[in-house]
Amino acid sequence: MKSALVAPNNMIPAELVTEVPAALLSAADVATATATTAASSSTNLLSFSDQGQNLAGIFFQASLLPYLGFLYFLSFRANRTPNLGNFGWQYLLLFVLGTIPSGIITKSVYGQSLANTDWLHGGAEALLTMTNILIVLGFREAMTNPSFQESGSKYGNTPKFIAGGIALAFAVACALGTKIGFEGHSAFLFGIGNLPADTVTSLPFVMHSEPDNALSIPTWAIHCSSVIEFLFAMDITWKFAETTGNEKWKGLTWGMLPLHASGICACTYHFFYNPSSLQFLVELQAFFTLLGNITVAIAAYRIAASNGWSFRELNPFPKSEASPEGIAIDEAMALPYNVVETSESELQLAAKLAALTIVSSYIIKYGELAFDLPFSENGIAAGAIVFGIPAITGFLYYNRGKEESGEGFSLPSFGGKDGEGLSMADVKKFGVSGTVAYVLTELAFWAVAFPVASTALYQTTGHWPDVFNDNGDRAAVLAFIFGAANIARLLVPLRLGAALALAPWVDTNIINRGGASDQE
Repeated sequence: MKSALVAPNNMIPAELVTEVPAALLSAADVATATATTAASSSTNLLSFSDQGQNLAGIFFQASLLPYLGFLYFLSFRANRTPNLGNFGWQYLLLFVLGTIPSGIITKSVYGQSLANTDWLHGGAEALLTMTNILIVLGFREAMTNPSFQESGSKYGNTPKFIAGGIALAFAVACALGTKIGFEGHSAFLFGIGNLPADTVTSLPFVMHSEPDNALSIPTWAIHCSSVIEFLFAMDITWKFAETTGNEKWKGLTWGMLPLHASGICACTYHFFYNPSSLQFLVELQAFFTLLGNITVAIAAYRIAASNGWSFRELNPFPKSEASPEGIAIDEAMALPYNVVETSESELQLAAKLAALTIVSSYIIKYGELAFDLPFSENGIAAGAIVFGIPAITGFLYYNRGKEESGEGFSLPSFGGKDGEGLSMADVKKFGVSGTVAYVLTELAFWAVAFPVASTALYQTTGHWPDVFNDNGDRAAVLAFIFGAANIARLLVPLRLGAALALAPWVDTNIINRGGASDQE
C-alpha cells in the first residue's frame, strides 16, 4: 500500500487509493453501492457507490484477493518482517473499512462524490497516511536499532494506539459530522492553513479562482505526505535487502511501483479538480491498484519461498517441530539483522517529511492557479503525469540496481532449468514452429485486447468507444490496452510457456502439415 506510501490518493476511488494498498477500495465501492441509490449524472458516476459495476469497481474488487495473499506471504515468520511494519500493511484493511461509511454519507447526504467532500475525503485519506507512517517506522527501526531483535521496538505499542485513535476519531466524525453542521464542501480539519480568498486573489501570479470542490490545504497535505511516505517506504524496503541479506526484498520495491502509479493517478485527478471528463483516471488508478497488489503478492511470495516457505505451510494441522523444514525455518528466524548506522534521527526525518509536505501542498494548491492547464481537462497532459512520474521513479531504481549489482531489473523466473526460467532461447529450440507459435500467442493477445477494452468502456460509460472522433474514448481504450499489455509483459514466463505448449501443434498442423518436421 498507495504514493509515498504507495500512496496512493484520491478520486473517489482514486483519492482513497494512494499507492499502497489502494486495491482494497473495492470493498467500499460494493458496500456503498448496496447502501444507497444515485442519480445517473456524470458527477455521481465518480462516487464510490457507483463504482461497483463499472470497470474501476471490477478492478478494485479483484484487487482484494491478491492483497490478502500479499499479507499472508509477507507475514511468513522466516521473513523476519518487522512487527510494526507488518501491522502497517495490515492497517490498510482498516482504511478500506473506513471508506464505506464515508462513501455512503457523501452519496446519501450530499449527493456528490467522496473526492468532492473535503472533510470526509481528508479523513479517509488520513488512515492511508497512517498506514505509510507505520511501515516506514517499523522497517526503519529494524534496520537501525541494534537492540531491536533482543528487546523489541522502542516505540512499544504507542504507534498502534495512535493509529487506532485516528481510526476512532474518523469513525466519530462520520457518525456526528452531518449532525453538527458539516456540509458538502466543508474543509477537512476546518481548513487550517488555507489562505483567505482575498489574499489568494491578490497574489500576482494567480490567474484563476478555485472551484468549490478544490482540496483544502489539510487534504492536500494528507495526499502529499502519503505519496512522499510511500516513496520513503519503497526506499526502506530496498535497503531492507541488505539488513536481512536477502536480495528478494528489492523485488518488493519493484512490486510497489504500480501502487505508486495508482497514487499519482489520484493526485492527478485532484490536480484537475475531479472532472468527469477525466473519468479514465479512475479506471487507470483501479487498474494500477490491481496490478500493484498482484506484483507485491508475487514479490512477497518470492521472499517467503527464499526463506523456506512451501505448500506444507498451508497444512492447518500442527507440524512436527523436529522436521528438517521446520528446523531450517527456525534457523532463518533467528538470523540477526545487519544493522546500519543512520545519521538522521527520527525527529530529523519527521521534520524533513513535514517540510516537504507543507511546501508541496501550498505549491500545488495555489501554484496551479497560475496556469490554464488544471482547468483544461486535458487527458493527454493527465496521462503524461500519470505515466511520467512513476517512469522516473522506476528509472532511478533501475540505475540504483545497476550500480549495486550490475543488473538494473530482471523479471521473476518461474520454471526453466537450474532456476534460470523460460526464455526465447527455449522457444527457438523448436525452430520455425516455435517462432510461429510465439507470434500466434502475441496476435491472440492483441486480437482480444481491443474488443475487451471497448466492452469495458461500454460498461463504464454506456456507449461504445469512438476512437476516431473522441479523444477521451481513444485515450481510455489505449490506456486499457497499455495496462493489459504490461500485465502480459509481467507474465512473460507464462506467455513463453503458452508458446512452447503450442509449438508441437503448430509443427504438426501448420508448418509440416504434409511433410517432415522442421526440427533437427
